[in-house]
Amino acid sequence: MLTPDPDIADLLPDLVALRRDLHAHPELAFAEHRTAGIVAEALRALGLEVHEGIGGTGVVGVLRHAEGRSVGLRADMDALPMAEQSGLPHQSLFGGAHHACGHDGHTAMLLGAARHLARTRRFAGTVHFIFQPAEEGRGGARAMIQDGLFERFPCDSVFALHNWPDLPLGQAQTRPGPIMAAADRFDIIVRGRGGHAAQPHRTPDAVLAASQLVGQLNTLVARRIDPAESAVLSVTRIQGGSSHNVMPAEVQITGTVRSFDAASQDLIEAALRDCAAGVGLSFGCEVNVEYVRYYPATINSVAQAQLALRAAATVGLEAREAPRPAFTSEDFAFMLRERPGAYLWLGQGPKSVGEGDYRPLHHPCYDFNDRLLPLGLKWFTEVAELALAQTS
Repeated sequence: MLTPDPDIADLLPDLVALRRDLHAHPELAFAEHRTAGIVAEALRALGLEVHEGIGGTGVVGVLRHAEGRSVGLRADMDALPMAEQSGLPHQSLFGGAHHACGHDGHTAMLLGAARHLARTRRFAGTVHFIFQPAEEGRGGARAMIQDGLFERFPCDSVFALHNWPDLPLGQAQTRPGPIMAAADRFDIIVRGRGGHAAQPHRTPDAVLAASQLVGQLNTLVARRIDPAESAVLSVTRIQGGSSHNVMPAEVQITGTVRSFDAASQDLIEAALRDCAAGVGLSFGCEVNVEYVRYYPATINSVAQAQLALRAAATVGLEAREAPRPAFTSEDFAFMLRERPGAYLWLGQGPKSVGEGDYRPLHHPCYDFNDRLLPLGLKWFTEVAELALAQTS
């Protein structure tokens, strides 16, 4: 299943070197200038039509061969704002940026697919290679769409993948319908007046009010959402006060909500606002809520999810329908709201049997598994060929 493919063997040494170079030089959202420049130069070297600066630092390469349909293949380019602690030879050279989600690998795989498709041309139609900035919470896909992505580069369908440490190497999963959750963020400020800790009767207790509110928020999903539906609410920060003998005038609460449909989003947001208002009233505090729905749910089209799995099986991957969606989020969701398409999880597992500890995404010691490079390259290639072979 994972035997070397002679058709792409000559591409792999350069792709490994490229991937590790990108890993050592990570760039944060909308600052992927070096990465975008490398991508654009590599696409031009293949003779592709190249467009830069889309949605900020996005790049699109266009490969045309005869008349036919069009397909978009997308990879994300940005790193996370965190320090790397892997100690690898290609560890990040920058203390505040780390490719802890594998976008360096996604970029290298899609460039490899561009090289392979450019020389084989076993398709009729147009392939748009979409290199997207700012996936990590900054909505780079939305920025590219607002900058005319699909008007300038029409796509009958769009596809993307993500390396997935929770799946074994050589396995791939996706599913029709929801595959990743919508992501919302809430920021709540509880205000009293502040005062002396020895005289709590003289001021509304913002700390106690915030504590009560956190407790109530953690009951919302269990008591407001149908048990047959899925949602998560997590309070991730509570901050206030500066001294043991001062009652603070303000306490801040931050958290996230994940769900898979707009009805659940509406219900949870309304319930959260009701809880905040009720706590404010009962404690005599002012409570302000800011609620932001920053990523929608990632929803696969049925036909394209099936095509993605068929492509995975064709290139030798163990392709399975995912039993359930994940509560993590992905801004490829914006593209899937505009065009039919699918998002695939590509298992990366341990680098070899018995090697090292499991490193989840966003871990300070995470590193992309270079053994995925030929698998992702082949999947992207097969997806493009199958999508362009469709007649409608």
